[in-house]
Amino acid sequence: MDLQTASALRRLRLVSAPEAVSFLLLLVCSVLKRTTEFNAVPVMGWVHAILFLLYLLFWADAWNRTKWPLRTAALYFALSVLPTGGFFADRKLRREAESAVGAAFAARAHGEGEGAVKA
Repeated sequence: MDLQTASALRRLRLVSAPEAVSFLLLLVCSVLKRTTEFNAVPVMGWVHAILFLLYLLFWADAWNRTKWPLRTAALYFALSVLPTGGFFADRKLRREAESAVGAAFAARAHGEGEGAVKA
């Protein structure tokens, strides 16, 4: 796996936790809207929508670069629509990206896959 693929995983990971937080805040705002006079749903709705669209964009890029099996891609998509799924995606993606970078540098150090890692 090359560094561009690792970067795609990192981008997806970086947006997954904020997307999960925005989803939870949107749920809280929805409850507050119905129980109090406080209505932050329009603002949080936009914030969450933008983060969700970024997640989908980065998910598609990561899927294209990593050539994940359909099951793995579907898992990451499903995690994006669950209220706390982004936190699980973040942890799983961090492990995957770290192993990808390690494998890329190991391959370069052993002379395998020259050109796969560009400094």
